[in-house]
Amino acid sequence: MNKVTVNVEITNNNYSAYIDALPGCVATGATFEELQKNMKDAIIFHLDTSREFGDEIADVFSSDFDLIYKFDPESLLTHYRGIFTNAALERLTGINQRQLQRYATGETKPRPEQARKISEAFHKLAHELQVVAL
Repeated sequence: MNKVTVNVEITNNNYSAYIDALPGCVATGATFEELQKNMKDAIIFHLDTSREFGDEIADVFSSDFDLIYKFDPESLLTHYRGIFTNAALERLTGINQRQLQRYATGETKPRPEQARKISEAFHKLAHELQVVAL
């Protein structure tokens, strides 16, 4: 199954997203769940319209595909602000709280190595939670 990357950003009042492989296909939503629904609807509309007008469509859309939502570090930290404290994120990532706060506010952008640490920490936690039962 093909994977399509949806680039996600958070503004002051909503989520917005776009797909590089499908220029002009954008969506917004007040919540991440609403954004996901709106993006699926936007993709269907965009592909149907492109087919109707004979526009070229990227090969990734020629068969079944999954959407992968890619957050920039600032948006990811903002999205999970109410779930994880900076202290918890420090324990997960090894990055000090002050630096994480700078990333979350956009004051600084993480180097690729730091961004990788953040991403891997979230993936590791997600994997651990998937195998836990109560």
